[in-house]
Amino acid sequence: MKGGRLFFLSLYCLLLGSTAVSQNNEKPNIIIFLVDDMGYGDPQSYVSESKIPTPNIDLLAAEGVKFLDAHSSSSVCTPSRYSILTGRYAWRTRLKSHVLGPYNAPLIEADRLTIPKMLKEKGYKTALIGKWHLGMKWGTKDGAALPLFWDRNFDNSLIDHSKPITEGPLTAGFDTFFGVDLPNMPPYIFIENDRVQGIPSVKKPKNMYGTPGMMLPNWELDELLPTFMNRAVDYIDHHATEKSENPFFLQLTTTSPHTPIVPSKEFIGKSQAGPYGDLVFQTDFVLGEIRAALKRNGLLENTIIIFTSDNGSPARAGDPHIHGKKFQEIGSVTSMYDHVPNAPWRGIKADIFEGGHRVPFIVSWPNRIPKNKISDELISSIDIMASIASIVDYELPDDAAEDSFDFSRLFLKGKTKSKFKREALINHSIDGSFAIRKGRWKLTTQNGSGGWTFGPESKFKSESPYQLYDLESDPKESQNLWDKNPEIVNELAQLLEKYKRENRSVKK
Repeated sequence: MKGGRLFFLSLYCLLLGSTAVSQNNEKPNIIIFLVDDMGYGDPQSYVSESKIPTPNIDLLAAEGVKFLDAHSSSSVCTPSRYSILTGRYAWRTRLKSHVLGPYNAPLIEADRLTIPKMLKEKGYKTALIGKWHLGMKWGTKDGAALPLFWDRNFDNSLIDHSKPITEGPLTAGFDTFFGVDLPNMPPYIFIENDRVQGIPSVKKPKNMYGTPGMMLPNWELDELLPTFMNRAVDYIDHHATEKSENPFFLQLTTTSPHTPIVPSKEFIGKSQAGPYGDLVFQTDFVLGEIRAALKRNGLLENTIIIFTSDNGSPARAGDPHIHGKKFQEIGSVTSMYDHVPNAPWRGIKADIFEGGHRVPFIVSWPNRIPKNKISDELISSIDIMASIASIVDYELPDDAAEDSFDFSRLFLKGKTKSKFKREALINHSIDGSFAIRKGRWKLTTQNGSGGWTFGPESKFKSESPYQLYDLESDPKESQNLWDKNPEIVNELAQLLEKYKRENRSVKK
């Protein structure tokens, strides 16, 4: 009997200890896995006809919730990345069109609440690995001012790379940062926290992809993705080894499948969609390695993974140059590869059409999220901030996340605080064109593509400054119905102006 009592006492203490651990770690780890320029039609779990194997994206979808009507706030990267981190439309900032360029000043305001700032208040450790592209305050010679916008005439020799970066990912709330500002613009060098890793002392060769500028000697473009993967895996391993009671927030922002389209040797030929498809496949592999690291360290069950893309695909077939061959022209296949990255939608990256901003979006959280669930609710990556705030029980102030809706009820089991009532969603294109979506109706404030789509349809003109599409009956956005539905045009136009005027779309 004595031995039996000791056994049960030991078992009780063990269970008590396990309960204490679970209470200390009741807040989930959170990973935002943000890929660059992946289209809706790339993952096979979204479009079965895709010529690219995506087993890990498909597994994530099978383990969680796949959203079919999810959008980036913009069809290009700088504004959509701003929106994710702040829960605010980027067109409310100084950036009214296009993206930031090399050495541009920071876009995120110093006093703006961000996801990592919010989570640090809740005891999270925060890390960013990968691409930034939101501007930094670089050290300059003789106090030279940094450009606010992309300026091809800016003299890069005015940058003093030996000085620390005084505003960037760290001041935006991340404890640690490792990555690059952009993969295809100077400086061609890794940055760790607030310092470049070496001095970019040689000019980028003309035959290497990217805009002219300085780079680190022996810089290799195909090392970006493997390096980010290894850093992210190491971060997860270190967190587990450290046995910290603090949960972590990791934003892994790959530079793929954005140009440069340079898949590693072991991935070449692994898809039926050329170098682009091979790079998508390699990006999928990275997701698998992240998930494996979580599982190996016993962290998978209590980690939320949000997988999405910063915008649609530019549909480049793999030519290493920006104006190289593309997969599609207004949705039709024009290359040797029978693959349409943004299928079944019209348009490509930078467009106001659906292909520019409708993206894959998956949320996984084992045992807390139903498996293999599909949602056709209208959401945006701008909603990530409010949803995370709800999950960690953070009350957002009125001057933060003004355009972010909490959609956690769409994926969490049981009761949540989410009341998700999105009235409408605004999308933005590279040239500053707007679209506002409410239900089946989509109103755009431009004539033509508003982006990079080319061909005869891109020169389409109408008598109205608006185009109105019924996405339910016309998902290809081929019939402008503005003249037949003046009341809907008026309603959506007024709502768009209201959101602009009130500087928010979420009601206080």
